[in-house]
Amino acid sequence: MRHRILSSIGMKFFLKRTSQKEESMKDVNMGVIAGSLLFAAMLAGCASGPTFHQSSEASTSAIRAAEEVGAPNVPRASLYLQLAKEELEGAKKLSEKGEKEQAVSMLLRAEADAELSVALSHEQTEKTEATQAIEKVRQLRQDNP
Repeated sequence: MRHRILSSIGMKFFLKRTSQKEESMKDVNMGVIAGSLLFAAMLAGCASGPTFHQSSEASTSAIRAAEEVGAPNVPRASLYLQLAKEELEGAKKLSEKGEKEQAVSMLLRAEADAELSVALSHEQTEKTEATQAIEKVRQLRQDNP
């Protein structure tokens, strides 16, 4: 009987200690998880968004592409190309004032406008080619009744 009582007391003590260890392990695990999440958030904050230099290169490249596909000769495309150039200049001025975030935003708009200019230029070229093809078909139909 005495053995049973000691065994019972020992078991209760063991169970109590085990649950305390489990609680402290849970606390440690929660601390590790919280620390990991904080570290990941800091990394994401530091690594987010393009730099001024990267955006400037992308905008300049998009403007050059628009010029090469003939955007200055297409009225709607020319308008967006000019807007992109103005935004690029505005971004450079903002950067000189130290307003890097606004400058990067302006560069992203310049890149988008230059890409729109390229798309409008392609659209005009395709419309012209389609019109020429339709005219050629009409001419062939008239020549061969």
